Amino acid sequence: MLNTLWLNGQSNTKNGCVMLLGGFDGLHAGHKTLVGRAKQYALPIGAMTILGGKNGDSLFTVEERLEMFSSVGVAFVFELPFSEIKDYSPETFANLLEERFSPKAFVCGDDFRFGKMAAGTPETLKCATQVPVEIVELLQKDGEKISSTTVKARLEQGDIEKANELLGERFFLIGEVVKDRQIGKKLGFPTANIVYPSGKFPLKNGVYETRATIDGKRYKGITNYGARPTFGDETVLTETHFDGFAGDLYGKKIKLEFVRFMRDITKFDGAEALKTQLQKDLKEIRNND
Repeated sequence: MLNTLWLNGQSNTKNGCVMLLGGFDGLHAGHKTLVGRAKQYALPIGAMTILGGKNGDSLFTVEERLEMFSSVGVAFVFELPFSEIKDYSPETFANLLEERFSPKAFVCGDDFRFGKMAAGTPETLKCATQVPVEIVELLQKDGEKISSTTVKARLEQGDIEKANELLGERFFLIGEVVKDRQIGKKLGFPTANIVYPSGKFPLKNGVYETRATIDGKRYKGITNYGARPTFGDETVLTETHFDGFAGDLYGKKIKLEFVRFMRDITKFDGAEALKTQLQKDLKEIRNND
């Protein structure tokens, strides 16, 4: 079902809006350039976002995307399940946008394509709707086009710092802390465990330095993303020890920000060897600002 989610209390665009067009499975630095251009129109900003696209997992879940859109001033999000729109002709898709939102302008990147077989171009959109289309040149970083594809490639490599540069903010995960086997607590390193969402693009398995705000206070964390081979557990989740935090996080939602890749996951020779390594990891993150 094509669904419009309002982020600022409004529920119509009868006085006009400006629409951001693209896949928007998150907001990387290039997308934020589009937002900046849209703000110059001084109209409510809408963004389309593709759900379940043909290119596999999304950088961010729907909940995470909504937080990102809201934080940059987007008024509403038009959710488009790929399975429902993939056979729309470019003209049908363009007319849908015009009839549903009465936009005063569209803003998109110069590689924006839409409709069946990606046959529609910004020029097609302009001809089909008579609505002005502002085409923004794609942003590049170190000679490389900033796109969701390039961000994903960095995440696969464990190059979280470069991925964060391309995003213009830290890659993050929002999830609820669940109860696990509490082995970390027995080692003196209690952890907050979050199941990595299905459909969210996976990181390279490893140990990461992370950050989170809990009850208004910022904490540094050591996060194991992947299996726990020392204890024969192949379940993949994020298991985070927050330096200096004491309390119960079960059932709480946390936004976990990934700062940098620290090391590969290792199968240690027992609990004491793992504890020794965690002490080294803790010292390392304390020395990193």
